[in-house]
Amino acid sequence: MVLNLQNLGEFTKRAFLNGRIDLSQAEAIVDIINAKSERLASASAKQLNGDLSKALNEIRSDVMDILVDIEASIDYPEYDTPEVTNNKTLKILEKIEKRINLLEKTFENGKIIKEGINVAIIGKPNAGKSSLLNAILKDDRAIVTDIPGTTRDTIEEFIQIDGIPIKIIDTAGIRDTDDEIEKIGISKSIEKTKEADLVIAIIDSSKKLDEEDRKILEIIKDKKAIILFNKIDKVFAIDKKELSEKVKGKTIIEISALNKIGIDKIYEEISKMYGLNEINIDDSLTVTNERHKKAIINMKENICKSKKSIEENMPIDIVTINITNILEEIGKITGENVSEDIINEIFKKFCLGK
Repeated sequence: MVLNLQNLGEFTKRAFLNGRIDLSQAEAIVDIINAKSERLASASAKQLNGDLSKALNEIRSDVMDILVDIEASIDYPEYDTPEVTNNKTLKILEKIEKRINLLEKTFENGKIIKEGINVAIIGKPNAGKSSLLNAILKDDRAIVTDIPGTTRDTIEEFIQIDGIPIKIIDTAGIRDTDDEIEKIGISKSIEKTKEADLVIAIIDSSKKLDEEDRKILEIIKDKKAIILFNKIDKVFAIDKKELSEKVKGKTIIEISALNKIGIDKIYEEISKMYGLNEINIDDSLTVTNERHKKAIINMKENICKSKKSIEENMPIDIVTINITNILEEIGKITGENVSEDIINEIFKKFCLGK
C-alpha cells in the first residue's frame, strides 16, 4: 500500500510539472486519500475536478482586464482619462472582491469538513467519562471501574456526526492527588480541554457539587461546552439553583452513560451547535485548505490596498503593484508562483507511513 501511494505521488507530481493539473488539484488527491469522511472526499473531488481552479481563473481574468486597461491608459493617455480608468478599475475590483469573499466564507465549513471537531470529555474521577466514551463508540474502548483515577492518560477515537469527523478525547479525572503519574494525566487533561473545540463536562448528578466539580465548571466557563448530568437513573442530588449560576449559557443534557440513555441528545446538540446538517457541499465549492485560505486573505488585503490607493489619487502605476500581487497569490494556490520547498512538502504527504 505504501509503495502504491509513493507511485501515485510520483505520477501526480509529474502530472503537475507537465501542466496537466495544478497544485490545488494535486493537493485534492492527498485529501481524498486521507479523507476521514465522505464530505471531505466529496469536497476534495470537486477541487480535483478543477472547481477551485476555475474560480481562480475567473478572478485572474478580471485582474488581467484591469492591468491591460491600465497599461493602455499609460501608453495612450488619450485612451481614457485617469478618472475613467480609476472608475473602471474600482468596478472590477469590487467584482473580484465579491468572488473572493464567497471563497473565504466557505472556509469555516471547509475546516470543519477537513479537520472535524475536537471534543474533550472532562470530569472528576468516577463521574462516568469512560462509560460515556464507550456509549458513544458503542464499544468497550475504555476501562470502567469503581476505582478513582483508572484513566491516567488521554484516549482518542473518531466518530462521525452528519458526515463530519468528530475526535472524542477521554481525559484523566480532575482531582487533587499525590500520585505523580496521575498528576501528569490531569495536567494533560486540562491542556486538552484548552485546545478542544468543544468540551463535554460530565457531572455525577447523584452527588452534591463539590470543589472538584466547581473547579471543572471554572475551567470550562469560557469554552464552548455541553454539561452532562450523568447517572439520572439514581436520585438527583445537585442543588439546581447553585448550578444555574455557574453554567449560564451552557447546554445541559441529562444522561445515563452506563445505561446508554440520552446519548443521541449529545449528537443532536453537537450537530445543532455547529450547524452540521446545514453544511451543503453538493452545489458549491468549499475551500478546505489552510494554505489556500491564507492566499485568499492576502488577495483581499491587496484589493483593499488597491482601492485605497485609487481613492487617495495615487499614480495608477503605483496602484498596479497591489493588483499584480493578487495574481501572485493566485499563483501560490495553483502552483505557478510557489517555492520548490512547498511543492516538495506537499508531495511528501503521499509518502506518509513509508
